[in-house]
Amino acid sequence: MTAPPPPDNLFPMDARPRKTHTHDEDEARFLAETITAKRDRLLASLTLIGGVGLLIALPFALRAGAEFFMPVTAALVIAIALVPMLEWFERRGVPSRLSAALCVVIFLAIMIFAIGSIVLPAIDWVARVPERMGRVRETLEPVMDLYKNFERFLDRIVAQVPIGQESGRTVRLENPNSMLGLLTTSAPHLLVQLFFALLVIFFFLAGWTAMRKQTIVSRGSFEGALTTARVIQQVVDATSTYLGTITIINVSLGALTALILWQLGMDSPVMWGGIVAVLNYIPYLGPIVAALLLFLGGLMTFPDAWSALLPPAIFVGLHLVEANFITPLIVGKRLTISPLSILVALSFWAWVWGTTGALLAVPLLIILKTVFSAAGTPDIAGFLFEDGTLTHVGDPDEEEDDERREMEPAMVDTEKAAT
Repeated sequence: MTAPPPPDNLFPMDARPRKTHTHDEDEARFLAETITAKRDRLLASLTLIGGVGLLIALPFALRAGAEFFMPVTAALVIAIALVPMLEWFERRGVPSRLSAALCVVIFLAIMIFAIGSIVLPAIDWVARVPERMGRVRETLEPVMDLYKNFERFLDRIVAQVPIGQESGRTVRLENPNSMLGLLTTSAPHLLVQLFFALLVIFFFLAGWTAMRKQTIVSRGSFEGALTTARVIQQVVDATSTYLGTITIINVSLGALTALILWQLGMDSPVMWGGIVAVLNYIPYLGPIVAALLLFLGGLMTFPDAWSALLPPAIFVGLHLVEANFITPLIVGKRLTISPLSILVALSFWAWVWGTTGALLAVPLLIILKTVFSAAGTPDIAGFLFEDGTLTHVGDPDEEEDDERREMEPAMVDTEKAAT
């Protein structure tokens, strides 16, 4: 007896169409994901191009509008550094506006003392330059003889090179007749900028507590508010700690230099100590300029070149001890910035705003570094070779905790497999 044939419904007729339908869904899903990825990459490309364009145009805008941007930026950096003092007054029941006024008065008193101890003696030194040039010339007589011989050698070489017809046009550069004339012409402009900067500092500090509260409360989530509060506090702590610590170090260095110069019998030692303290805010270049100025002051004070080399040599020795031992010991544990970043920031801000920009370079670098460490930095390599546009740089402890949490399942699986 033969077995009956299998029923017709054992292999459903809709099996093949269902398989085709699943394949179509996969293709549609893949196409949608491809379109989404291309759209995200296009938006990232446009964002990157816009960011690069803004980065290129920003320096020229800052340089062209230096009369506005420079005092505002300097005032904001100083105000951020004064926030701990403001909070100290507010914790003791002083109203916000009165606390801000006290901070501005203290800052203004320190600045007036610095100007009085540096600028006024410097004017006297500049006025005495013509009468002391004879002593400087006598001190540098051997060097000047060598320079004259080298100049004659160059003149003989240039005389043998055929030169085209000389133009009859001459260019005259008119310099101010004196330091007093220079100060007279520039004083009104400087006073206006100073008054504007003081107003910015006062209103920033007066509204700091309310502004910080409003910024944190306006976040849409608790995590966003917590991140905002942490970033604001980190910016204030990093900026005020750096400026406060560096100020104490520079003032100590200037005071020690002034004391040694006073022992050597150099005129206006307080002025030289103030110059050393101010220029030491500028990394790398500031100490070099201070040493050159001390050498010039030594030439105008001491009878021979060897004695004139003594003030800059002493300062260089003190600076080497401060830069290699004291500052890394105090600041290095709290703040680590690569020397390359400092050099790039120094050259950039010095090109944009001159000496003021060089003084603001490191504080601005600290502020940007703190913000980027919380928000993430542009990841050019990730954009070119992967999918990311930002790389988050947080605290090392937080990164280690995150990596440990991610690795815990894998570690558990590995232990089970081993047992």
